[in-house]
Amino acid sequence: MKAILLAAGKGTRISRMIEDIPKSILSIDGIPLLRRTVLMLLERDIKPVVCVGYRDDKIYHALEGLDITYYYNPFYNITNSIASLWFARGELTEDVIIMNGDVYFEEDLLDLTIKTTKDCALLVDTTRTTIGDYFLKLENGFITKFGKDLPLIERSCEYVGVGKISNNFIEEFRNKLEDLIQDQQHQLWWENVLYSLVEEKRIDTLDIEGKFWAEIDYFDDYERILAHVTENKEQITNRG
Repeated sequence: MKAILLAAGKGTRISRMIEDIPKSILSIDGIPLLRRTVLMLLERDIKPVVCVGYRDDKIYHALEGLDITYYYNPFYNITNSIASLWFARGELTEDVIIMNGDVYFEEDLLDLTIKTTKDCALLVDTTRTTIGDYFLKLENGFITKFGKDLPLIERSCEYVGVGKISNNFIEEFRNKLEDLIQDQQHQLWWENVLYSLVEEKRIDTLDIEGKFWAEIDYFDDYERILAHVTENKEQITNRG
């Protein structure tokens, strides 16, 4: 199995708070977020593939010494993650986890993603429907509607930022990715490959049921991660 981590973007919503540091390598308990994720993948014998762009030098430094395949998106400033994934399209040959590089999650959520036998599935949190970044409407666990501005009454969950495509579905996924890029849809996110198939393919989900995760869009998200890590350390100390 492979995992493609998309870390090419600048992160304009948080960039003014962190200067020229890619948000995917912000420190979590002394370890860059992206390095933490890659280490979890390597521990499970999953090949990490990292798509870079903005301040790629800093990402290379943060991941120094790890066995990683890199792809560079030279158009990171005018494209979104679908373009970064397209540059790594040669890796879409087998079961693959695709994730945004700025997502923090615990190991049990990674294991849940690895173990699923669904043809394709996005991680979702059905406990979050009022405040968040991107919402989905589900019917029997399958995606029917999606969007940042999805009306509250139609929201079933928030999308986490992680998905898995199985070998059974990888060719169809790759072909749709190529179609969208050929159609100059490089401003889309990688998830739009799946969303564009909703009417013809049952796009499944995996509910993490309120377990802790955070995608760093704003500085508040980063602070929430730090608070969670500190709380966990305190609980471990108290138990000891």
